Amino acid sequence: MTFVTRFAPSPTGYLHRGHAYSALTAFEAARVTGGRFLLRIEDIDATRCRPEYEAAILEDLAWLGLNWEAPVRRQSEHLADYEAAIAGLRDRGLVYRCFKTRKEIDIGRAPHEPAIAYVGAPLGADEEAQRLARGEPFAWRLSLAAAREALGGFDHLSFLEEGADGSSPRTVQALPETAGDIVLARKDVGVAYHLAVVHDDALQGVTHVTRGEDLFEATHIQRLLQALLGLPTPIYRHHGLLTGPDGKRYAKRDKAQTLRELRASGVSAQDLRAELGFS
Repeated sequence: MTFVTRFAPSPTGYLHRGHAYSALTAFEAARVTGGRFLLRIEDIDATRCRPEYEAAILEDLAWLGLNWEAPVRRQSEHLADYEAAIAGLRDRGLVYRCFKTRKEIDIGRAPHEPAIAYVGAPLGADEEAQRLARGEPFAWRLSLAAAREALGGFDHLSFLEEGADGSSPRTVQALPETAGDIVLARKDVGVAYHLAVVHDDALQGVTHVTRGEDLFEATHIQRLLQALLGLPTPIYRHHGLLTGPDGKRYAKRDKAQTLRELRASGVSAQDLRAELGFS
């Protein structure tokens, strides 16, 4: 089996050290195994993604010394693929329309508390028809109850987790119920992250998903989607996250120093690679 992994950024800002570490980790994993390294642009959120950020991603990764297979898959160019997958789930009664807003779901939750794992149910036919007639927005949510019935339970769902270097493989029991009835699509965004990522990993033949440990919990619900869609389950490698001097992980929202800014300050790609532990 040929080793295939990927780096899949969203063009909603400029890359920083944390992105560089993740991209280099995936790239080196492919290199040492003689495998393949893919770049995927996850740009399904048209309200936040920008062409200039995508151009900067390509420039930054090339500056780091990475190369990848062409063509690059851009999710925004394949929305029909995801719509077809959602339609298939809808035809099987595995999704339902949810008219609740995030604010309505979060009522009673303190600001410091984690988001609620919402579990709902389809509306009655008459009420749903009335809301649709009024043009009320809705999201398509995956029904955990329907999924559990379709699969005969979740106890048989698991995935293989390896260390970032491929060591210490262990089998992890998938616990999709911890995520609740996740949103698979909204009116303004035709598909949500979880469905798009499992669809594309399967389509592109990804054998090893290499990404930050902040996405480990997402694997549970993604494993469920793989089972429902009849998709293969890759091996997962969740690496540690880089933190700054303040102990906080690098993040776009915290305005972490970007690779463009590092380059402008005179830092070379070799300097950064060495700082991150890559020769």
